[in-house]
Amino acid sequence: MEYISQQTFSKQDFSKNSLVLAEYESCVFTNCDFSNCNLSNYKFLECEFVSCNLSLAQLKNTALCEAVFKDCKMLGLHFENCLEFGLSFTFDNCNLNHSSFYKTKIKKTVFKNSQLQEVDFSETELSASIFANCDCLNAKFERTNLEKCDFRTAFNFSINPNTNKIKKAKFSTNNIAGLLHQFDVEIY
Repeated sequence: MEYISQQTFSKQDFSKNSLVLAEYESCVFTNCDFSNCNLSNYKFLECEFVSCNLSLAQLKNTALCEAVFKDCKMLGLHFENCLEFGLSFTFDNCNLNHSSFYKTKIKKTVFKNSQLQEVDFSETELSASIFANCDCLNAKFERTNLEKCDFRTAFNFSINPNTNKIKKAKFSTNNIAGLLHQFDVEIY
């Protein structure tokens, strides 16, 4: 496999001209279109994606190690298909609606100012992760490890404390109702 390091790719349309199958390390992708691309078996190590569209990209056996996504459109991605070893990333101001992290192990992940509507976090290991100012409308948390997670500025979430691990997780008085939906109580 080819090895590409410390290169910048700007305004490339990889949905029309495929990105070379390679191991990319410390590369920056800015304003690139990866929508509907098959990124299976690619390796992205310490790469940064800025203002890119990765919607519906295929991620089978894709390595994402310390990847940074900023201002990206990432609809319908299946992160559970990525290589499990070293899987780590941060998201800042990204739209991840309809994506899935089912059964992934992604402790200490930072989600900041992001759309997480209808994202599947079922059976995900998310302990010590941060959900800063994130919209979690209809996100699915089932048998999820949320211990020590920070939800203080997250909103529109519904988390059942009976079916998820939430020990030492942080919530604010403004969003505590997200823990009580399943009890059908009224909060004033």
